Amino acid sequence: MFLVPDRHSLRRLGHDLALLLPGLGLTVLASAVLLPLAAVSAVLAVAWVGVLLFPVTLTLASGYARLDRARLRRWGVEINPPVHRARGHGALGLLRRITDARRWLDLAFEGLVALPVRVLTVAVTLAWAGLGLGGLTFWSWSHLLPTGDALVPGQWSLALVVGLALTLSLPAMVHALALLDAVVTVPLLGGAVPGSRRTSRLAPAALSTVDVRLRENAWVRMSVAFVGFVLVVVGWPVTASLYDVHPALAMAVSIAAAVAGLLAVRWPWAGLTLTVLAAVAIMLATMPVHALLPWPWPVTTLLAHCLTLAVLAVLHRWYWAVSTWSAGALLTLVTLVVAEPSARADESLRAVTTNGVVLVAISGGVVLMGLTVRQWLLVSGQVERARTLSADQVRRRFELEERSRIARELHDVVAHSMSVITVQASTATFRLPGLDDRTEQEFEDIAASSRQALGEMRALLATLRTDDSLDEMPMPSLSDIAELVASSRASGAVITADLREVEVPPTVGLTAYRVVQEALSNALRHAGGATIEVRVAAEGGSLLVDVINAAPATAQEPIPGSGLGLAGTRERVAALGGAVEIGPTSEGGFTVAARIPIADPLPR
Repeated sequence: MFLVPDRHSLRRLGHDLALLLPGLGLTVLASAVLLPLAAVSAVLAVAWVGVLLFPVTLTLASGYARLDRARLRRWGVEINPPVHRARGHGALGLLRRITDARRWLDLAFEGLVALPVRVLTVAVTLAWAGLGLGGLTFWSWSHLLPTGDALVPGQWSLALVVGLALTLSLPAMVHALALLDAVVTVPLLGGAVPGSRRTSRLAPAALSTVDVRLRENAWVRMSVAFVGFVLVVVGWPVTASLYDVHPALAMAVSIAAAVAGLLAVRWPWAGLTLTVLAAVAIMLATMPVHALLPWPWPVTTLLAHCLTLAVLAVLHRWYWAVSTWSAGALLTLVTLVVAEPSARADESLRAVTTNGVVLVAISGGVVLMGLTVRQWLLVSGQVERARTLSADQVRRRFELEERSRIARELHDVVAHSMSVITVQASTATFRLPGLDDRTEQEFEDIAASSRQALGEMRALLATLRTDDSLDEMPMPSLSDIAELVASSRASGAVITADLREVEVPPTVGLTAYRVVQEALSNALRHAGGATIEVRVAAEGGSLLVDVINAAPATAQEPIPGSGLGLAGTRERVAALGGAVEIGPTSEGGFTVAARIPIADPLPR
């Protein structure tokens, strides 16, 4: 059922066409530049001139790949940024780009892989649109067709229906082609997934991590698929013509032998099973002419079997490859035993035995080489993880040392001064006899405020001196705002408070407390004598915190400050998904209004 495209479909169609059409032009230009340049570099490498051209070629390939990543980001697909090897300085730094595997992958994609994909997507797009337009306008150009080439009775209506169907389905088809472009490009041009290098401390976990990273690598799957495709293209006609096998059967067994390697990338049991079944099927299909040609392992079958063995040896545990090799050797032995009597003649038996020995030797060498490559990859991965872990430990140690230095400075300067204020305010009534009651109360309020500030300072110092979790450390909450307002009234300010009891998470309560604390501190410093109003209430799933001070009665000298308090307030509230409005009121006062979502925000 076709629906008339709405505005959203047409907008998406334009978005998809903006991805596909420029992509073909970019790919044609990249292939026209990169392939000749890479060929010239390879030819001149003998004279060392090509060695100097290769960094230029790789740099251009990375530039084209960067444009492809930018196209995908504009289309709406986030692609992991690649990680290039550090270049260094000078000519040696430029030559070092030759050792950057990521740049070689960019060259392979932009020079070889992208062109057929982009040609396919653009050709289908243009053909679909052309056929749809041709069907809709068939009445205007059908008279140009030869008279004897009439389609069917009622050809105008049929062409109109087909053209209408193609036109209405064009946005969906173009979107599917754009998805195809993205599905091919994203895994091949994407960098390492952030956090993928983090592994467990246990060796088996590290081993499985290497396996997963290799199996999920799009380049590994693409390489195995390409080799399998070549084996099918060569093995199908060879099996059909030389061994006199029916073409359909030759195609089936050739595809099965090649697909076994591709399945082995992800599922070792499937690859083992299919390669054994394909080998048995090819042995049975080619048995009548084994005396004249290699049998029971034709060359293409031997190569497909070795492909599966290589995949199993490199990507999976050793016993999968050894089991598959043993199965191949066992099949050869069984063939020698159950072959028809004519195969036991001296020459035939010698040929079959030689073919079996070749299979066992070559496949065994492939298994040993694959296991060696796997061990090398494992050791390289462990070394890389050790370097990453060492770098992380150095960074954490540096951060902890820097935080400890800041904590010492705060302790030596601020905490010491606060301690002195606390002691002086607490002992003022003993050191200064004859003070009236109001003055004594003033000193007691100063001592209480300084003790509270000193306690919070010690909590801050503890936070700076450790990198462990401090969730159990007591922090101010929403219920402590009343005490904060009461202590602020002790300074002589007139403060009215409307504090509603609301159940909120600890993070929301702490943020609300800090908002009120900072707003009251600013009001007491910059608007002395002005009345202050504090309101805390819940509304629509959010906590509303308002602190409003009236205009001061007299002009005051501005008290200098760092200006970081209100900026920190914005950051605290924004971290919880809220917003803060800060600014002067129409009456000359100042307001701080925060809206904090009560529900805990999702982790980012």
